[in-house]
Amino acid sequence: MQLQLQTWKDVEEYLGRSHGIIVPIGSTEQHGPNGLVGTDAICAEVIARGVGEKAQALVAPTISVGMAQHHLGFAGSITLRPTTLIAVVRDTIVSLARHGFQRFYFINGHGGNIATVTAAFSEIHAESSMHPAGNRPSVKCKLRNWWESERVKALSRELYGSSEGSHATPSEVSLTWYAHPDAARPMTLDPPVAPTGSFADADDYRRNFPDGRIGSNPGLSSAEAGKRFYDVAVADIAADYAAWVRAA
Repeated sequence: MQLQLQTWKDVEEYLGRSHGIIVPIGSTEQHGPNGLVGTDAICAEVIARGVGEKAQALVAPTISVGMAQHHLGFAGSITLRPTTLIAVVRDTIVSLARHGFQRFYFINGHGGNIATVTAAFSEIHAESSMHPAGNRPSVKCKLRNWWESERVKALSRELYGSSEGSHATPSEVSLTWYAHPDAARPMTLDPPVAPTGSFADADDYRRNFPDGRIGSNPGLSSAEAGKRFYDVAVADIAADYAAWVRAA
């Protein structure tokens, strides 16, 4: 159930039975020669929608621009400063909390968001703890990276082994091709597996990883594999969401 496809009366009715909401968050950044610029946002959104259907949970609009300054050496990449992203996450939560939402489950598609989103949660909880009137109605937040479940990691090892890498991975590219098959760009990459290493700013990243990949071979990607990742991730995350909302 997508929030933007409901009326305000629908949302009020939903709040009568649940105070939980799923918030997809990703990034808009390069993903190598054959990965879509929207990969991280697409992955978070398509899985969040699947989880929402399975768990009968409301899904907020995707936060599709994240903390991606190190990708700005590649055309099409967009970033928010960490302070800006903290403000976006905070304002999203505060807006929805005003209506009665209390449990905010963020499904994340971009590793670069983790530290900043966690900091935003800390700001939210600090505001509640430090309020002069004492703690207000409880707001709890959780960040779940879609690729972290044991079954997703096992599938990645089965299909790609050490070729999965850490950026422009065949698993995430496959998932986007499953979601948007007309946008798939199969190709053979040279070298097949990209180098690994560290980076600082955008220029440093571009020097070290000239085609955008880190340790990965997205040439192994396929829409068929993407369907397998989708099914496993949705099942695992839906179960986690349901248990968390009940217990939180």
